[in-house]
Amino acid sequence: MKITFIGGGNMVNALIGGLLRKGFANADLRAVEIDPGARARLQAKFGVASVDRLPAVSDEEIILFAVKPQQMREAAVNSGLSANANLVISIAAGITLASLSRWLGAHRRLIRAMPNTPALIGEGVSGLCALDRGTVTDDDRNRAETILRAVGSTVWMENEAQMDAVTAVSGSGPAYVFYFIEAVEEAARELGLPIETARKLALETFAGAARMAAISADPVVILRERVTSKGGTTEAAIACMEADQVKRAIVRAIFAAKDRGRELGERLDKD
Repeated sequence: MKITFIGGGNMVNALIGGLLRKGFANADLRAVEIDPGARARLQAKFGVASVDRLPAVSDEEIILFAVKPQQMREAAVNSGLSANANLVISIAAGITLASLSRWLGAHRRLIRAMPNTPALIGEGVSGLCALDRGTVTDDDRNRAETILRAVGSTVWMENEAQMDAVTAVSGSGPAYVFYFIEAVEEAARELGLPIETARKLALETFAGAARMAAISADPVVILRERVTSKGGTTEAAIACMEADQVKRAIVRAIFAAKDRGRELGERLDKD
């Protein structure tokens, strides 16, 4: 399986590194990147070919667009890809499959993916959606999964409208976690704990709790209730958060992210 990446940023670095660790050959991966410094870094770090413009591609190559959303139209229009000859994957946030198909001259072998930043350490999760089941084959879907699973797990969406929710939940999600960790660290410092101790306690508590939730057969509400003893310290903390409607605030924030993602997609579609 040969893959050409359009773009050479952090996510491409993560994907190339993950694929190489999975046993892909350097010769089967290449990147198109206009910045000479980024090209040099890719070549030095991974030993893959890196060029400044898309060369001729064979039909069996997979093309993965990883440019900024505002650069996507130009990159697609200038790609010169033949309609439906190649499987094309996009990880550009907010760019709809309909827009990408139009910019690629009615190309329909398209898959949209939304990875998140933990992919940089191989712990990401990606939502995927195919444009057309009649054109995107099961083999195409499997190959897309192989690529994204090099940096984490995958979840398929059958309705592209759900991709805005994926972006809001998991795409933006790491920022919510970091924000909560910030708050816990801040409280720990205000309670008099040394900075490094506050950081260690916050980080390892979140990491351990997330891992526990991931391997448990019980829903997280049950896990929370088990920690919350009647009349205890945890109950006092949860009661304070409930009084401040912290949970509802988080839900509203995620809806705001979803709405913003849809708005950005609509604006880019008009450009």
